[in-house]
Amino acid sequence: MVPNFAVAMAPGAFVGKYYVVWVGKQPGLYATWDECRAQVHGFPGALYRSFTSPEAAARAWDAEPGDADPFDPPMAEPRDETPAMRGGRPDDLPPEAITVDAACSGNPGPMEYRGVGLGSGVELFRLGPMHGTNNLGEFLALVHGLARLAQRERPGPVFTDSRVAMGWVGRARVGSTLAREAHTAEVWGLVDRALIWLRNNRERPHVLKWPTRRWGEIPADFGRK
Repeated sequence: MVPNFAVAMAPGAFVGKYYVVWVGKQPGLYATWDECRAQVHGFPGALYRSFTSPEAAARAWDAEPGDADPFDPPMAEPRDETPAMRGGRPDDLPPEAITVDAACSGNPGPMEYRGVGLGSGVELFRLGPMHGTNNLGEFLALVHGLARLAQRERPGPVFTDSRVAMGWVGRARVGSTLAREAHTAEVWGLVDRALIWLRNNRERPHVLKWPTRRWGEIPADFGRK
């Protein structure tokens, strides 16, 4: 949390807009548009939002955006919609696709992630718990899924409900503020390995956003909401 934001949360502080930057030069909470703009202007794939109270912004920062409204805009209606697509998943989704998700008790806190086969519903991999954040877990799950498909020479895709993870994978760069300490060494070791893999594997399976509001919870969801 930036110092100015802490001041803005003090009793009697001026009521205006408050900003959360999830993906930007320096992710965090900001009390003015100028501070927020400095983090997102010219930054590809920046992800941020304004709030009317510091408490709402702090809650959004703690929750981190997976697919919460309004981060998941409605999908365009297909021209030839079938009954199977109304209120549910299409029948023709790639059966070998992998869905990934993470769960974190507190943020930061004990974190774990996993991948589940879309067609089979079988858990394909699971790591944790380790001390980390939900965003780092979503990122690691996504890279793990991509590496698994690439190793088996399968096209995927990998579905995730995290725009933050998609942005980090696309740039091969994470924007986490989690400190590198003894109790976070495991998660940061995995992140460093994931970044090396991304930079060495530019040609990799596709990543797609899972539209939760349309298809329901992603199959890899831990069911802890």
